[in-house]
Amino acid sequence: MRKLTILFLLLSLADIAHARPDVRTMSCAQASAFVRQYGAVVLTTGKYTYDRYVAGQAYCERPYVIRRAWVATADTNQCNIGYTCEQRVFRRLFGRDR
Repeated sequence: MRKLTILFLLLSLADIAHARPDVRTMSCAQASAFVRQYGAVVLTTGKYTYDRYVAGQAYCERPYVIRRAWVATADTNQCNIGYTCEQRVFRRLFGRDR
């Protein structure tokens, strides 16, 4: 019975990973509209990578600030999908701009 429970748990975790939208299958317009529609989403960006994207500063907690995010989509390698949340300290140290 224990093996069956573990197997069920592993299968359900695999389904959760597949449920996350993949920007590589979307057009740039679809991906950026998706972020704007939901405000804050976690999207798959590669075979083993994902990130959280937001529509604006309201979706980042303090002391985080927004930074423009660029991803590869089905139709382009450089799609401005929205923003990511970044700690303010890193912006000061490395001089990154929005």
